[in-house]
Amino acid sequence: MSDDAIGRPMEILLIEDSLMAARLATGALAKSGIRHRLTWISDGQEARNFLMQTGKFARAPQPDLILLDLTLPGVDGRTLLHEIREQPLLKLVPIVIMTGTAGEHDQEEFQRLDVQGFLVKPVDLVKFLELVETLKGFWKSDMLIRQS
Repeated sequence: MSDDAIGRPMEILLIEDSLMAARLATGALAKSGIRHRLTWISDGQEARNFLMQTGKFARAPQPDLILLDLTLPGVDGRTLLHEIREQPLLKLVPIVIMTGTAGEHDQEEFQRLDVQGFLVKPVDLVKFLELVETLKGFWKSDMLIRQS
């Protein structure tokens, strides 16, 4: 088992149309000490193209973690979430929903779609980092399993 495979940075896809929310997430991840590469996309259709590796994103990396806003221009986050969960190569990628509001019905839907986390904006940075740290543990375990 090579150290390169286990030691590679975590690929994080941030799908968020708010510059302020994106800056907060980016800054928190920078301070976290988690080795990562972050791709920020602010439009739902562009995110779809990235995830499906089409057009200019034909060589895009598969994310290890998706941070997904629900209110997006182009394709909305709910539609994107359903599409991700229907794709064999993407359905196991951990997803954290970031949204301004969510009711009990929303949270039930997210659980049904196997969402690993749910953060209401404005995002509490401490909770955000704790969640990412937990997901980092799952990612490392998965890397070990895939490489053995």
